[in-house]
Order: sequence, then structure tokens, then C-alpha cells
Amino acid sequence: MEIKSDNPDHGFQFPGQFEITAVGPVDAALDIEVPKLLAAAGITVLPDTMSTRDSSGGKYVSVRLSFRAASREEYEAAHTALREHPQVKWTL
Repeated sequence: MEIKSDNPDHGFQFPGQFEITAVGPVDAALDIEVPKLLAAAGITVLPDTMSTRDSSGGKYVSVRLSFRAASREEYEAAHTALREHPQVKWTL
């Protein structure tokens, strides 16, 4: 289901599909942890949307994927679930 607004100034629209990125140390296995953390928080992760990217220095990795949120609370729950993990340094 895709919901679009006639007015691009409306900001977030719920329910909707969103992307989230978690950044942490390259050895933290975030490509495995991020989907598990989101699923444990009751967030619907969209399969086959995950991508990873190493930092230029090779010390960090970013993991990006898409998820569905029915409300602002679910959107915030996704960020909270990732930020609570000790190896996640940032979420975007």
C-alpha cells in the first residue's frame, strides 16, 4: 500500500514505508542484528531492502533497510529499538 499526499509539505504520512539506517563498528554484525531488533520490536521489515556500506576508513558499517509503520509511535519504536543496542552508534 502506498499513500501519497497532494502536498509535499505534509511531512511524514502514516501508515507508510520508511528507511532506517544504523551505524556501528564493522565487527558488530549489524547486518544480522538490525533486522532481528526491529522484528523483536514488532516492526514489519521489508525483505530484500537491506544494504550495507563500509566507512571509508573501514572502522564502521552502515546498514539501511525499509520498514512499515502504521503510526508515528511505530516509527519512533524502530529508532528506539536500534539505539538501545550497545553497538549501534547512530540511527538515521
